[in-house]
Amino acid sequence: MQSADFLSAVFFYLKVGENLNQNWIVENLNNAFSTWNGKLGELWGLVTTGPQTFKGGAVWSVMQTLHNGMVGIGYALVVLFFAISLCKNTMNFHELKRPEAAIHYFLRFVAAKALVGYGMDIMLNVFSICNGIVTDMADSMGGISEAMVSLPAEMQTAIENVGFLASIPLWLVTILGSLFITVLSFVMILTVYGRFFRLYMYTALAPLPLAAFAGESTQSVGISFLKSYVGVCLEGAVIVLACVIYSAFVSTPTVASGEATTIVWSYLAETVFNMLVLVGLIKGSDRIIHEMMGL
Repeated sequence: MQSADFLSAVFFYLKVGENLNQNWIVENLNNAFSTWNGKLGELWGLVTTGPQTFKGGAVWSVMQTLHNGMVGIGYALVVLFFAISLCKNTMNFHELKRPEAAIHYFLRFVAAKALVGYGMDIMLNVFSICNGIVTDMADSMGGISEAMVSLPAEMQTAIENVGFLASIPLWLVTILGSLFITVLSFVMILTVYGRFFRLYMYTALAPLPLAAFAGESTQSVGISFLKSYVGVCLEGAVIVLACVIYSAFVSTPTVASGEATTIVWSYLAETVFNMLVLVGLIKGSDRIIHEMMGL
């Protein structure tokens, strides 16, 4: 009688443990997918957000203060670069007696001073144009909901029907897959945050490279700065395009047949591969823009 009670108790606890294991596996996968979907939704909101409204505009106000502080230094650099260019190109000042030469240098000085003084407006207008392209692409997609990942019903059923011993390999597969998905989620969102920090740095320090337009020998610095800034702004378009490609990949997930471990492993491998492609495209958005447009 005692043996029968003991076996019944063992069977009961094994059954409870089996259900707990299955629930843990499903819950762990759902948590990993929820983290990914949350970061993907956050990315979508960030990529169509302007620097003025990011984090309530608190960071932007600091960047404006820094930019205004750099304007005075920029004016000093305008005078310096202009004087260097003038002395270099006119060894004697007889050339300045020609009206066209004097007007040329005068216009260059005025233009450089205007670029430094209105640098903030120029940066915002450039961003507005580029962000308009990004917003149009995002609107054409209609949202990021199609790119969200979820656990297929047939896969969840297969996990719930697995035995206690067979669930042990599933633990390992689930832990590895969930960890990888979580890491990719944070790498993806950190890359987008990094783009915002670069936009802020370009805006805060804009008067310094823009002052380089005052001299013919230094204007290449200003040109390089503007090209690089446009490239950072257009990275948002590459990120949106990457999300469009990714949503097409995940819209029709492939669920293999066979044992539960095989099904989970196959699905996670395909899902993680698609996520790797998306994260790789997002991280390489600056390189893609540089190679496509030379920016």
